[in-house]
Amino acid sequence: MNTASDVADVVVVGGGIVGCAIARALAGTSLSVTLVEARDDIGDGTSKANTALLHTGFDATPGTLESRLVARGYELLGDYAQQTGIPVERTGALLVAWTDEEVGALPGLKEKAERNSYHRCEIVSSDEVYRQVPDLGPGALAGLTVPDESIICTWTTNLALATDAVTRGARLLCGARVTGAVVGKEHTTLHTTRGAIHGRWVVNAAGLGSDYLDAEFGHHRFTVTPRRGELLVFDKLTRPMVPVIVLAVPSSRGKGVLVSPTIYGNVMVGPTSENLDDRTATGTSEEGLDFLVSKGRALIPPLFEEEITATYAGLRAATEHNDYLIEVDSQARYVLVGGIRSTGLTSGMAIGEYVTELLQGAGVDVTPRPDLPPPPSMPNLGEHVGIRPYQDGDRIAADAEYGRIVCFCERVTAGEVRDAFSSPIPPSDLDGLRRRTRVMNGRCQGFYCGARTRALLDAQCGAQ
Repeated sequence: MNTASDVADVVVVGGGIVGCAIARALAGTSLSVTLVEARDDIGDGTSKANTALLHTGFDATPGTLESRLVARGYELLGDYAQQTGIPVERTGALLVAWTDEEVGALPGLKEKAERNSYHRCEIVSSDEVYRQVPDLGPGALAGLTVPDESIICTWTTNLALATDAVTRGARLLCGARVTGAVVGKEHTTLHTTRGAIHGRWVVNAAGLGSDYLDAEFGHHRFTVTPRRGELLVFDKLTRPMVPVIVLAVPSSRGKGVLVSPTIYGNVMVGPTSENLDDRTATGTSEEGLDFLVSKGRALIPPLFEEEITATYAGLRAATEHNDYLIEVDSQARYVLVGGIRSTGLTSGMAIGEYVTELLQGAGVDVTPRPDLPPPPSMPNLGEHVGIRPYQDGDRIAADAEYGRIVCFCERVTAGEVRDAFSSPIPPSDLDGLRRRTRVMNGRCQGFYCGARTRALLDAQCGAQ
């Protein structure tokens, strides 16, 4: 028999941005919260590999739940980034029309943005397009500006939300893949690879596994199709070629690929869009590389005279529905948060707010706590936002470890690595350390610093 202390008020399944945002929101109330993640670290699935754009929601389908929550999330995450130090660059975006069909679509896209309450888009001439992005290939006919589109660090966003949830009192369990659920009279038992977890309410934010968990509660509302998006990353020397996010105009041939600066100072091209059967297939492909090179070279020819330093792929949890699936089953004390796709980076905090409202409507006491700790202060991983430790003379004078470079490509210091290990949610492996510091994320991809970084990780694990 379980005691009251063994049963959380809410168990949130999924440690990506959406799950962490929900756990953070609920941990701001008097509810006890357990956050469960299948992998050994938070943010190690869909949330770590995406285009990392902070969306205005200008191109969402008007009237949908997604459009509403993306617009609200843009506001919430923008404010939260300022509070916590999550790096954001307000680069703006430019949709480039290359055909008469695409030029004809621009007024409709502008009207669509206005229906989504975004009123700052402007249709511009080809001269203005080339003024903004001189290195574009020949043939651009017109463009549509989106001044408030931004780039953000998805890694830091996920970690900030998870850290905030934990400091507010949420219990985090990683390496706990849910294998089954039994709904009891007073609470639900989730069977996981780390044993049984009990909760009065369960929130399903399991992403690629959300349809499986939904079935455990007796529902068959959707099927997740893993949609692979492959991307190319170019050396930092290419950044001046791409001062804004360059988007394709949606047409009868699809949405096309984007070319975007990244928060780390690189340039990114992608993504592809390929439906798969394998929910673990995050490897890149020769076909994907060829596709992106051919499309990208037509967009910005000089870019492809420079080095591609990395390729990566992420899987989005696509469904057969065209909107978010966020629904409450009060009888089973269960909330589904499914079909979120890539816009979850922007909408995550709004989803957390929305789920809290749904629980309140189901009779759960979600009164905010008066004694909340301050939000965490996150390390700055941005290349052109604020100051990083290796540039901070006062910080180095106070602690020489911030002046000792471990990763020369990304200028990551020993002090930052040390801080990552001593943080509330330390990394469990090299990829987790990369997401917290940028170590091994540069031109050499760990060739120079990998052995040293591995030694630091091994030393830390041995000390625990």
